Amino acid sequence: MTDPVADYLTRIRNAVMTRHKVVEIPASNLKKEMTKILHEKGYILSYKFVESGPQGSIKIALKYHPKSKTPAIKKIERISKPGLRKYAGANELPRVLNGLGIAILSTSKGVITDKEARGLNVGGEVLCYVY
Repeated sequence: MTDPVADYLTRIRNAVMTRHKVVEIPASNLKKEMTKILHEKGYILSYKFVESGPQGSIKIALKYHPKSKTPAIKKIERISKPGLRKYAGANELPRVLNGLGIAILSTSKGVITDKEARGLNVGGEVLCYVY
């Protein structure tokens, strides 16, 4: 696997499209931080880090609307790819859906959202958009 973040996003996207309740993903520190952000912002119900084997895994409970069964994650897409990295300075941070969605960035202050990066006045690599 050449791009673990794209694999992470694709597993979530596929599970949402097929209406799965839980998805299991191989763990890494970056994926754990991205999962925490998705939980804090209300895109997933809960998560659990399972320490099994050399790598471990992340179990994510996906969130759906109780009546209409529409998923909380409408779209989740990779922005910075291994072949073409996308960086944004503190002054040109992206606004996803005019502030309704989030962009997850990898910065010198850790993995944070675009709104937090604006507050800290830092830029970084734009990993993905979620809305």
